Amino acid sequence: MASQESTDSPHHAPDEQLTIGEMSRRTGVAVSALHFYETLNLIASTRTPGNQRRYPRHMLRRVSLITVSKRLGIPLADVQEAFADVPLTETPSHEDWQRASRRWKRDLERRREGIERLERELTGCIGCGCLSMKACGLLNPDDALGASGAGPRRLDDIPD
Repeated sequence: MASQESTDSPHHAPDEQLTIGEMSRRTGVAVSALHFYETLNLIASTRTPGNQRRYPRHMLRRVSLITVSKRLGIPLADVQEAFADVPLTETPSHEDWQRASRRWKRDLERRREGIERLERELTGCIGCGCLSMKACGLLNPDDALGASGAGPRRLDDIPD
């Protein structure tokens, strides 16, 4: 008996193009946001003879990563940096994504360390000069950190 291809999981051609409406529906991202991401060169489309946008199927992954990043509070500039070496106009290879993932992971680890430090410091003195917490008298006597500049001095090395 010859095997049949399953109709439950349709196969998509690598060069399949999606309309902007299909991209929006599949990713849950507003059409206006897709336009904006395109102006930032985070995603790319081609144009039909009728000037309609068409997105290569591989843009679904990029848009999904952008969406997750935004939910986590990661600035689009950081997403741009992470995608810098991932091809925009051709289907990225596994190695392209691995390279980007390794670079982005290092950045996320630095962010995590900064957030963990902020969490620890919130229960103590952050060197803001408020002198309102009992700990300030011990950790920042006479507001000594105020001489080094404005704002929370002990948290200055936390990445933006």
